[in-house]
Amino acid sequence: MTAPTTASPARPLLRRWPTVAGLAFAAFVGFDSGGGADLAPVLAAAAVVYLGAAALGKHGAAWPLFFGTVVVITVTRLVDDRIEPTWLLFGAGAVLLVYGLLRGALRPVYGLPLQTLALLAYGAVAAVGLLLHPPLGAYLVALGLLGHAAWDLYHFRTSRVVSPSLAEFCLVLDATLAVVIVALTALG
Repeated sequence: MTAPTTASPARPLLRRWPTVAGLAFAAFVGFDSGGGADLAPVLAAAAVVYLGAAALGKHGAAWPLFFGTVVVITVTRLVDDRIEPTWLLFGAGAVLLVYGLLRGALRPVYGLPLQTLALLAYGAVAAVGLLLHPPLGAYLVALGLLGHAAWDLYHFRTSRVVSPSLAEFCLVLDATLAVVIVALTALG
């Protein structure tokens, strides 16, 4: 006779660690932000991570790229608040695009070609969000983050370009930050 096993209450949380991490990171980022267009770098970073993973041709590159974007945003904000990290992230995206083109990463189409279009689209939303009057810019960035959350869901379901754990994390992060932006902007 075998002894009955008791399931750990933490087991479901461990299985969904990217969701828990996404919520925690959203709380950290949202707490420190004004809840508006100042979160545009997050949208730009999300697109750069996907493009970078496609350019490098490795799902596993997404997490190091994510942490790299966090470093760029954090250091930029600490060193000089007048420097907008969104523009630096676009520069990193351009470097990654050139690298991907040089290594001939034009196939599959859902890789570098589609991720380049996504960077242009999400990047445009982030850039315009920075330039618009604050409430309108904030709502545009929130809309961009919701759009990227849908992008994350697609990549989570298909296991393409980035690791599923990164797609799940990013889905939760983007959607949560979009809600935070809308709530803080509406209340402000």
